[in-house]
Parts: sequence; C-alpha cells; structure tokens
Amino acid sequence: MESRETKVGNVIIGGCNPIVVQTMCNTHTSDVEASVEQCVRLYEAGAQLIRLTVPSLGQVESLRKIKEELRSRGIDTPLVADVHFSSEIAIAVAEVVEKVRINPGNFHKDHQKAREQFARLVEVCKANGTAIRIGLNHGSLGERITNLYGNTPLAMKEAVMEWLDMCVENDFYNVVVSLKASNTFVMVEAYRLLANEMQKKGVVFPLHLGVTEAGNGDAGRIKSAVGISALLSEGIGDTIRVSLTEDPANEIPVAQYLSDRYGRRLHSTMTSLVLEGKKAVATYNSPSRERLLLDFSCDFGKKLLDKELDEVEVRGTYTDENGSEVTLDGTPFADYLVDELMQAARRRFYRPEYIACPGCGRTMYNLEKTFEEVKKRTSHLKGMVIAVMGCVVNGPGEMADADWGYVGEGNGKVSIYKGKEPLLRHVPETEAIDRLLKLIENQQ
Repeated sequence: MESRETKVGNVIIGGCNPIVVQTMCNTHTSDVEASVEQCVRLYEAGAQLIRLTVPSLGQVESLRKIKEELRSRGIDTPLVADVHFSSEIAIAVAEVVEKVRINPGNFHKDHQKAREQFARLVEVCKANGTAIRIGLNHGSLGERITNLYGNTPLAMKEAVMEWLDMCVENDFYNVVVSLKASNTFVMVEAYRLLANEMQKKGVVFPLHLGVTEAGNGDAGRIKSAVGISALLSEGIGDTIRVSLTEDPANEIPVAQYLSDRYGRRLHSTMTSLVLEGKKAVATYNSPSRERLLLDFSCDFGKKLLDKELDEVEVRGTYTDENGSEVTLDGTPFADYLVDELMQAARRRFYRPEYIACPGCGRTMYNLEKTFEEVKKRTSHLKGMVIAVMGCVVNGPGEMADADWGYVGEGNGKVSIYKGKEPLLRHVPETEAIDRLLKLIENQQ
C-alpha cells in the first residue's frame, strides 16, 4: 500500500521511501545535558527520528536548547515532541521541532474545542514546515468514541479517521498516523481497518507502527516483531518504533532488522519448512540467538495471529556469543521460543502477560529495575495481566486490559490499580511491590 509522502525535517516518510526507524528518549527533557547526550547515542545507534516528551510549557524552551546543541554538533536528526493533554503546548512546540505527536484521546476533552485548537496547531505547523503525528493508543480512546464503538479496533479506526478528516478539512497533509496497542491482535486489526478505510477515501497517510508497552528482553522483542511484521508483510507501515523497557538504544537494532527485512535487504535464516496440517516445523541456521528469535517471530507471527497455523516447532542451529554452534532440536530453549511466540500471538499463555511502558521524561522512578522485580515475583501467576507503567499520563489508560497495575505518581509514590480502578494511592515505592503482591494474594 503506497502512502503519501510526509516530510519530517530531512527525512521523508511514506511513498516508496525506505521504512524509517525511530525511538524515544527516556531522559527528563528539562535535563538538557542528559537529553543531548542520549540523543547523540541514539543518533550513533542509527535512529532516524528521536522523540522527547514535553509535559509542560517550560520544557518547550528545554527542547529548543537540546535541538540547538545537537545542531551545533552536526547532528540534524529530526526531533519529535510528544504532547499529551495540552493543546497549548503542542502549538508552542510546533515552532521548535520537526514533528509534533498528539494523542487524539488526550488532546482536549471537549470535541469542538479540540477541533478549534487543532486548526490553530495546523496553522503553526504550516508556517514552520512541521509535521504532525496523530498518535492514538488503545488505552486513550475518548469516552464519546467508546460509547459509540466500544473499546475495540473499530473504535480506534473511527477515532483516527475523525482527525484525518480534520486534516483534510484544514488542507494539511504533512501527517503520520499510529494506532498502537499492547495487544498484538488489537494492534494489527486496527491498522488493517484504517488502511482499508484510507484507501476507500483515496487519501492514504503514512503509518507509524508499534506494539506499545511491549516489555523487555526476549518477550518484548518477540511481541514487537509479531505485531509489526504482520503489517509490514502486507505492505502496511512506513515508519516503526520498537518500544522496550530498556535503554532506548536497544530498540534500534530490532527496528532496523524489521526495516531491512521488509525493505527486502535481509532474508530469513530458515532453511526448511514442513507443514503438517496446521502445524509448521521450521529449521534454521542462524548466525545469532537474537537473529533466530526475530526470524522465527516474523516467519510465523502473522500466521498464528490469523489462525492459519495452530502449532509451530523450531529446529536447527544458531551461533552463540562465543562462536559455538548450538543445536535447537528438542531442547528447552526451542520449547521456550515456541511458548513466547504463541503468547505474543495470543494463541496460548504459559506465563503472566506483562504490559510495561518503555519510560520517558515523565517517568520518575527506576522503571527497568521495578519491572524486573515485578516479573520475578509474579512469574507463577499464569494468565494474569500485570502492568508496570511509568506515569499517570498514559498509565491508567494503556493498562486498561490489565488485571493489576503499578503506576508511578512521582515523588517516590505509586498508585496500585485493580483493573481500571485505583485501590491504593500515594504508596511509597519501597512498599509498593509488596503491597501489590499482597492484594493479588488476597484476591485469589
């Protein structure tokens, strides 16, 4: 599906251009020095777009300083401002960066006011050559939309189409769109619906793909690869981010693999495939563990999501970090890969399902360390959905599918949620995991 081209600084997204790789800083934007240094690292790692959060008007000036320092060092990577709730911040920062990301569900509670403010934002963007990302997340659908369509992929599509219609009404086409979810099935279905709708209307905006709050480690990589590859394999998607609860530099090799593979610059290391009804037996000769993990996820994630297959088996070899050849046939590691893939494709659950944001400038606690501790202490809760979220801006919404949630408040405090309802607020971080575990135990 060929989309329109959108210009973001010196980067062109869409059309026949290669898939663009992007990431996001997890530094506090007010800390100009730390943010600059992280941007430099991300640039050196291969990021083609870098996003920073702008939670207050005061940080607009911080972002300006970050940009000036990067440009003085010869780094011209376009910067994206991530804005929630405040249309005034979006309008102000549009004069500074190459792209502004807004979340329709958080832009303004009053729909008519949202339309008016968006028209103002568009005028500023036109004057400054700034692009806009209409960045909807599954957990931030507005009440008006969910009342009409439920909390569904259809609702996500309808919500975004309202805003794309506003873009057309305002004669503004320098736009990128995303409909992210932590649930791979929901994410894939929402993008498919949107792609079909845009084609029907004859205005196909470029799409930014990602599985939001994917987590970390193998699970985060497999989950991201399943969702993103399912769409890229259908010609849907122009730019991608792999959202991991890790150093953001770690996201880029995974995203680059996906860009290279679906840009036909890279091929799977699978050497043979045997189909036995709706079971696939795949053999690999892979140069590394991570390459095997990503190849396997892309080769079979879509087929499992779409229920073309019910079972997979992985065989063959990969080369470990010491240069030794490791055999897969019948090993616990092979079983583990299958289990993780089945879970990512939402076909079978062998452990808890985790929703964890990657962190950003709004996160006020050690997210990576906390997430690892939560996983360690809840690993026995098969089938339960547990969220670890950085802040209250996106946290309560994005963990809408979770049974339990740990949400940072800032200032060393945490809120603990059961479903969508906060059970405890202002819990000291030092007690929060223990209190969460106690609540779960009492409810079982």
